[in-house]
Amino acid sequence: MFVQPSKKLNTAEVSSTATRLQAQRLYERTRNDSSIVDVTERKTSRVEAANRNFFRAAWSSAERLEDKTVVITGANTGIGKETAIDLAKRGAKVIMACRDMERAQAAVKEVIEISGNENVVCMKLDLSDSKSIREFAEAINKGEPRLNILINNAGVMVCPYGKTADGFEMQIGVNHFGHFLLTHLLIDLIKRSAPARIVTVSSMAHAWGAINLEDINSEKSYDKKGAYSQSKLANVLFTRSLAKRLEGTGVTTYSLHPGVVQTDLWRHLSGPQQFVMKAISPFTKNSTQGAQTSIYCAVEPTLEKESGGYYSDCAPADCSAAGKDDALAEKLWALTCQQLSVTWE
Repeated sequence: MFVQPSKKLNTAEVSSTATRLQAQRLYERTRNDSSIVDVTERKTSRVEAANRNFFRAAWSSAERLEDKTVVITGANTGIGKETAIDLAKRGAKVIMACRDMERAQAAVKEVIEISGNENVVCMKLDLSDSKSIREFAEAINKGEPRLNILINNAGVMVCPYGKTADGFEMQIGVNHFGHFLLTHLLIDLIKRSAPARIVTVSSMAHAWGAINLEDINSEKSYDKKGAYSQSKLANVLFTRSLAKRLEGTGVTTYSLHPGVVQTDLWRHLSGPQQFVMKAISPFTKNSTQGAQTSIYCAVEPTLEKESGGYYSDCAPADCSAAGKDDALAEKLWALTCQQLSVTWE
């Protein structure tokens, strides 16, 4: 609930409010274009949610991570890289798991330079290829004595129809199946490293998603926005089911909405959609701001006994009704194991 602040708005705040109204009017003028509405209506609702938190104090923590090892997928850009910088500053060994090694090596240099922590490396990981996932996990299991924090950050968004190396639709394949398999292959090491945490970056878009158990790979029909929302709902359900399986192990799990973040994920939006997103960009988050909830879930001491929840703006948040559906979560878990040919009770 938004509580009206008792203080008077200063000139800058009044100006900001007026600008928000202008952005809303621009959005309203685009409503007749159905190619824009589907994405921007959801994006604008997130902007409004951010505005409701306008006066919330920023979260911060001095928590240190010496002698801790962190794996972050998709860490060469965007919120993944900003998460790596923050956790490296806290003293952790950071392993940046990336598909593009050229960009990853450049990102490692940047993270080391900004954080002052030399214990930062990159390793090859292509979440659209189970062979790459297994090779990465084998290297971690053999080379690392501990894994205290796994951040499932990488993802693809509203991309044209495509398939992974294993024949999965690209968005469910990378965003859900890939991270599910990675977590499965690393879980024994994570358990031995307890207390440990598994953080999965979802999205508010999960609330518009539905799990199509009969056509999880969208082979009968494909809607890129629906497929993205399905994959983000799968992230929430995976986190919920995983928490139950890890009760009593000292390993806790979290899913989160990072906010409307200016990242490379916008590249698949159409021209008109990108125009509208640029118009409301003053009210979106940059990568540093977008990384804060991932960092919060990874290090906040008060979350040590919490598991399976959904977070936004560095605080617990409500997920959709489907995101709380334990029966659906179990069906998805079973289907995922079947698709990946793994056993994980």
